[in-house]
Amino acid sequence: MTRTPLRPLARILSARAAGENPDSIERENLRARHEVMREKSRKRAEGRLLLLGLSFFMAFTVVGARMGLLAASEPMEPRSAAPGAAILAQRADITDRNGRVMATNLVTHALYAQPKDMVDPSRVARELAVIFPDLKEEDLHRRLTDGRSFLWIKKKLSPEQMQKVHEIGDPGLLFGPREMRLYPNGRLAAHVLGGASFGTEGVNSAEVIGTAGLEKFLDDRLRDPAQTAEPLQLSLDLTLQSAVTEVLDTGMKMMNAKGAAAVLMDVRTGEILSLVSLPDFDPNDRPNPLVKGDPGDSPLFNRAVQGVYELGSTFKIFAVAQALELGLVKPDTLVDANAPMVWGKFRIKEFRNHNYGPYLSVADVIAKSSNVGTAHVALMVGGLKQQAFLKSLGFFEPTPIEMVEAKSSRPLVQKNWSDIVTITVSYGHGLSASPMHLAAAYSAIANGGIAVPPTLLRRKTAPEGTRVMSERVARQAVDMLAGVVEHGTASYAKLEGYAIAGKTGTADKPKPTGGYYKDKVINTFASMFPAENPRYVLIVTLDEPVDTSGPEPRRTAGYTAVPVAAEVVRRVAPLLGIRPQIELPPANALTAVVHN
Repeated sequence: MTRTPLRPLARILSARAAGENPDSIERENLRARHEVMREKSRKRAEGRLLLLGLSFFMAFTVVGARMGLLAASEPMEPRSAAPGAAILAQRADITDRNGRVMATNLVTHALYAQPKDMVDPSRVARELAVIFPDLKEEDLHRRLTDGRSFLWIKKKLSPEQMQKVHEIGDPGLLFGPREMRLYPNGRLAAHVLGGASFGTEGVNSAEVIGTAGLEKFLDDRLRDPAQTAEPLQLSLDLTLQSAVTEVLDTGMKMMNAKGAAAVLMDVRTGEILSLVSLPDFDPNDRPNPLVKGDPGDSPLFNRAVQGVYELGSTFKIFAVAQALELGLVKPDTLVDANAPMVWGKFRIKEFRNHNYGPYLSVADVIAKSSNVGTAHVALMVGGLKQQAFLKSLGFFEPTPIEMVEAKSSRPLVQKNWSDIVTITVSYGHGLSASPMHLAAAYSAIANGGIAVPPTLLRRKTAPEGTRVMSERVARQAVDMLAGVVEHGTASYAKLEGYAIAGKTGTADKPKPTGGYYKDKVINTFASMFPAENPRYVLIVTLDEPVDTSGPEPRRTAGYTAVPVAAEVVRRVAPLLGIRPQIELPPANALTAVVHN
């Protein structure tokens, strides 16, 4: 940089020649130089202040944006993302309504290998194949010698297996502690619990995450560190669950059925006391899902929740109850029951072409299970009102039960609700729903007309629910269902000491290609007990049953599902604290005494 001299010679000489003081020239040049320096310093300071201000503005903007984001997001437990951070392995226990453990975590070990530290990979592969028969020696040897530095061998070990691996004595075999999910009751309530597996895994720990059922639906609750010390209490009763499972399994085999389901529900609280689907599985060793064929053939398939079926004549009570509620009929009102009924190009027939006509009372329509009588009642109600009533009972949406499988179990409903659909739906064809849907709907009748959502969680108080029919109509409907057992299609449900009310349903099984099988049915008995003051609803469904105890095969629900349900009630009623009602002989009756 070139600097101007403070006393330039030319100007000094000119000033002296003119008689001026040359010192004034130096002072003037010094002042000009200082002004230039001050201007540069001012601009430099202004630039620094601007940069500092922008820095503060950006910093406060970032902090404010982050605070806003945190305020708008869901609160969650912070987790470290640093390498080697501890994996959250805790998971809350699951118990039944009485505090008995249904699922818990168990400390175990995983087996892994560091092949580079191994002394003799061939011997290790050979001895590991003996300890773990599901592992192949050739495959193990290949993986131990292909140059990798780490290899998982077994994610879970029993103490006996761990000891045998110890005895191999190779320094390349190592153990990592971890927790695993244990179901101490084995297959009992397997479809409710679902199962769990490992998520994020490390050498010293692994996440335990739900894979199906309630374990997956409530995964966040079970893994929440703030709640892991508090067991999740279900509405199920293990004693009842065991009894229902045993009877249902025996009944399924006796009736030659390929599958079965049962739901036992408290009508006042909506609590599910027992939920069984057969065949079942062991959640400690959950099988793989089917990759082809009918999903219903898999033991993982939950027939009580995922099974969406046409439930047959169990729907008839809904058509009659709605007509009673609207004041269109009374229990003794006579309706047309002359069969067959012709509606356009359709012919509505009775079972085995019976004709219960020309007229039946509404009560007898239910007792005799008349398709034609129910069809005429439904036409009185009309399609729009029928849809609204079935919606109020929950037949148009998945059940709110706490299982992931329930979300995908939406009822199959006709889009075009014509008169013929109104007719067929009234007797349980043309609308498919699950046994869980049916249990919730029958509970609304049993508890005096209030629809209560079902739940698998223990409820301390009963929810308010929604009234769907008057208490008077609900009582009339229960009396009609009791008549089905007394002198109708469910006579095999008569039990000494326990009065049962219910309705049978025999539905032909649909073919995948359209139409119906002639020799395959879905049979259901929807019941409630005790009939004089219903407290529980029991739904029993059998898939493709056939009773072969008589001279010819019998496939109706009255011969298959009803006896099984009756035996379930006989077993569980005492466990529920329901005392049998014993009819005493009249006071003036004579008693015969025989002396030997």
